[in-house]
Amino acid sequence: MKFKRYEKYKSSDIDWLGEIPEGWENYRINWISKIVRGNTGFKKDELLDNGEYIALQYGKTYKVDEINKKFKFYVNNEFFKTDQLVHYGDTILISTSETIEDLGHSCFYNRNDVGLIGGEQILLKPNNKFIFEKYLYYYSKVFYNELTKCASGLKVFRYGTDNLKNIFIPLPSTIEQKQITTYLDKQTSFIDKKIELLKAKKQKYTELKKILISETVTKGLDKNVAMKDSGIEWIGQIPKHWEVKRLKDNVICFNGGAFKESLAEEGLPIIKIKQLVSSSNAVEFCNPDSPKINNGNTIQSGDLLFSWSTLLYPFIYEGSLAVLNQHIFKLKYSKHLHKKFLYYKLIHATDCFRSLAHGSTMKHIMKFDFDNLNYSHPAKSEQIAIASYLDEKTSKIDKITQTIDKNILALQEYRKTLINDVVTGKVKII
Repeated sequence: MKFKRYEKYKSSDIDWLGEIPEGWENYRINWISKIVRGNTGFKKDELLDNGEYIALQYGKTYKVDEINKKFKFYVNNEFFKTDQLVHYGDTILISTSETIEDLGHSCFYNRNDVGLIGGEQILLKPNNKFIFEKYLYYYSKVFYNELTKCASGLKVFRYGTDNLKNIFIPLPSTIEQKQITTYLDKQTSFIDKKIELLKAKKQKYTELKKILISETVTKGLDKNVAMKDSGIEWIGQIPKHWEVKRLKDNVICFNGGAFKESLAEEGLPIIKIKQLVSSSNAVEFCNPDSPKINNGNTIQSGDLLFSWSTLLYPFIYEGSLAVLNQHIFKLKYSKHLHKKFLYYKLIHATDCFRSLAHGSTMKHIMKFDFDNLNYSHPAKSEQIAIASYLDEKTSKIDKITQTIDKNILALQEYRKTLINDVVTGKVKII
């Protein structure tokens, strides 16, 4: 899409902002909006399905872009504080985050009833004489980058209201702000619908992969084979020649060590759950001479791991020599099992593990339950054939979902760039 530029520009006198259209004026954010810090957090058991006020709990607004009719968390008046009230048109900012990328995330309060802000958030209440409500929200998608530069903390990042007060906003007339807002509403809605369709498509392929794995590791490759009842409710029927065993009959679990803070700038990497599920570079190290290190918690590329806390999911480790943090098992299996077949079996068992899990906030499975889980398997030669078949089929599905992820990311980046360019005056849409 091609855009026009404004006829004349001038210096904004702000390094990160650069030039702005002539006729636009800079305002400090506290000149054109009231800044309110949230100071009362809502606990999970204090939230209601119905109540007097919308409960804007930190965890419920962390990834949301708009508080609308779909938002259904409430509290009653025991939490009422006049200076914590949220009304239509207010913008809520996340002021604390474990990841620097999410610090300063904003959401728009698009409801006519009253909300109450929780802790770890900052509320912006716009002055309509200077700035249109939704325009402030869109501009918050631009200045949050500057807030991350002010962040303090090592594991938990935060910024304060003083940092926010140093943010400048270049504003056109309120008439043009409304025109820009109408345009962005239309364009971002169109982009968001595309993203949702892609996410739904990815979900279908994810479900297809799950069904494929489950059917193959319980029924095998031969569709005409004679079947028998496994005697295990969650497994159902299996090929007549397959055996049913407990995991502990062929698998030994080694738990990771209780490694805490970094003990050295260099050493053996400590592998935690977040390193298994993301490409995080925030790796901590431990001294290779630590007495906590042993053969049970030392891992190398190719080892089969199982997250027994939170995820309840298997992984095949790819990386250099490292040590395993607690909440993860390293699995040693007998010669009767093929590693990749066992990996797919554990994926199939994920729902069963979740049904056995303990804990309200952090789900975990006991070693006893893991050891005594029943599973079925054929001879090793058939296990290898099944694993090879699943490797081929699932890799095709993975390539499709990876392409979908790239398309989603491209749309998200375009959405971000579009908002940035329009509200900073780099392009003219009217």
